Amino acid sequence: MSLPNHFPAEIARHYDRDHCNQSAAEMERIVAFLRELAFDDTALEFAAGTGRISIPLAQAGIKVSGIELSSAMCAQLQSKPGGDAITLVQGDMATKRIEGEFSLVFLVFNTLSNLTSFEAQSACFTNAAKHLAKGGHFVVENGLPPYANINTRERLRAFACTEEHWGIDEYDFENQQGISHHLWLDANGVRRMALPFRYISPEECDRMAAAAGMTLTARYADWTRAAYDAEAEKHISVWRKE
Repeated sequence: MSLPNHFPAEIARHYDRDHCNQSAAEMERIVAFLRELAFDDTALEFAAGTGRISIPLAQAGIKVSGIELSSAMCAQLQSKPGGDAITLVQGDMATKRIEGEFSLVFLVFNTLSNLTSFEAQSACFTNAAKHLAKGGHFVVENGLPPYANINTRERLRAFACTEEHWGIDEYDFENQQGISHHLWLDANGVRRMALPFRYISPEECDRMAAAAGMTLTARYADWTRAAYDAEAEKHISVWRKE
């Protein structure tokens, strides 16, 4: 299984500025949530990116490893203060194996959907289970399918419209696919990115987790542990390896 790299140097260089809109309080909540689940102080991040979670988690006392497909994103992580504390391996999170077992594997910021086939997403769950110690947890944060668009068959949905950033999702309902179109404007000009994705429901995630030998233990609407209900815009799910 070979995945395309949609995060070359130009995207990686601006990634934190373009995509990291979480407040300091939100970042603290994410780190605290994950820290609590790392019962033996070990964690593995799938799609470690620029290290915006793995570095503060390591600073909280966790021994963190990461798998990241993009060499440019790896370079960004390793260039940051604290980046040298992360054991980072370049590779595909759906198939790459690294040494050791972990009490926590996590995949956040909708990155599961960057795997654009059922097979790749299923393999990701299997790979997470292979890295987990018995009783360890796999945590996924992912957006929900575009239920309203599916019902109306509306193929386009604007999700960002500011002076600096325009964003439109384009859906292919027949194949459970989409493309996120981004346009950023600043003093240096215009940057564009078209990121394909496969939207996936929490229920489909549960089936993939079960096939990999993991059981759902919790599901929330956000990192404050708000109840997951019909008003939720995403899910944060926790599965336990039996």
